[in-house]
Amino acid sequence: MSTKRINPNFSKSQAAEITKRLFDLTPSEMDPLPSYWDQNFYLATVDGGKYVLKIFNFKDSENPTLIGVQVQCMSFLYQNGLPVPTAVPTTSGQLMSLEEADFGCGYQKYLVILLTFLPGTTISKVPSTPQLLYEVGRTAARMDKTLQNFQHPHYDELQRDQFIWSLSNIPLLEGYLHVLDGDPLKEVVEALINQYKTSVIPKRSSFCSSLIHADLNDLNILVQPDENGDHLISGIVDFSDMQFGYYIYELAITIMYMMMEHPNPIEVGGPVLAGWESVLPLNEAEKDCLYTLVISRFCQSCVLARYLVLLHPENAEYVISTSEKGIPLLHQLWERGKEEVEKVWFEGASQYNHEKKEFKVLTSI
Repeated sequence: MSTKRINPNFSKSQAAEITKRLFDLTPSEMDPLPSYWDQNFYLATVDGGKYVLKIFNFKDSENPTLIGVQVQCMSFLYQNGLPVPTAVPTTSGQLMSLEEADFGCGYQKYLVILLTFLPGTTISKVPSTPQLLYEVGRTAARMDKTLQNFQHPHYDELQRDQFIWSLSNIPLLEGYLHVLDGDPLKEVVEALINQYKTSVIPKRSSFCSSLIHADLNDLNILVQPDENGDHLISGIVDFSDMQFGYYIYELAITIMYMMMEHPNPIEVGGPVLAGWESVLPLNEAEKDCLYTLVISRFCQSCVLARYLVLLHPENAEYVISTSEKGIPLLHQLWERGKEEVEKVWFEGASQYNHEKKEFKVLTSI
């Protein structure tokens, strides 16, 4: 990971000028949105349109082929009924454009795309009811099942074997453990890495492979209220971590992030798992590794966040927000152990499905 600041830092007026020049749209409102590596703006136009202007960091902008595959993948999901944003072409018909600027690292090129705006609020801001968690699991599985049919001439760009955030690369965390020197968490992470090597790696050949979103965190899922006062999923955003992996990775990552805002975090796994298996039932190897993979994602988040803050202290608030919340949950999962946590998750999924069936019977009478 580079120590050089790679973030774009365009002003609102510069972003407005880019929008007008590339897309012939006149902004009436332009507000920054949260992002770590990139720069995002909410854009409202004088003719009533709503968009998100996304400007990629210059390192990712060096691989427009990968970003192009991600953009096409989003379009494919949208065409298949998934609530995802799609790219708006420039006036010349291109889905991407490069802008050159100097933000203290010399002149660099930054890739720009304009995305359709999805209504809703992040799932982090609403109560995580069992029904909503079920829908999160079901939607995640439905998305990955749909991605099985995605084809692209540069599909291999999504292989990303050395991507540090891939759950296949948990052993690579050993190279970053110095950031935990003096912290009791280091012992837990070391033990987890050993558990991953002995219990997950031998079973990976039995996992079902697929393209996955790989970052369904509580800021990347949007919801809207329905007529019953509950919430429905209205959007899935940020496909920058998309990779070729395994179904079980997607489920583990989703459970981990849904635990973050829940008052009883261990219980989250039941309804998310029930929703997932309504579309993609797990095999025995996947069930046996789910606990270790959820903790693995917590470890990734904690270790890599600490490392990134050392490199880029200017981004500390954004990076630490998730990882620091996760430390107590990581300890809780580890202390309760695999057998107890799995019992809560799998019995919770079974109980949720039973109650769902009973409700259907009662409402059909």
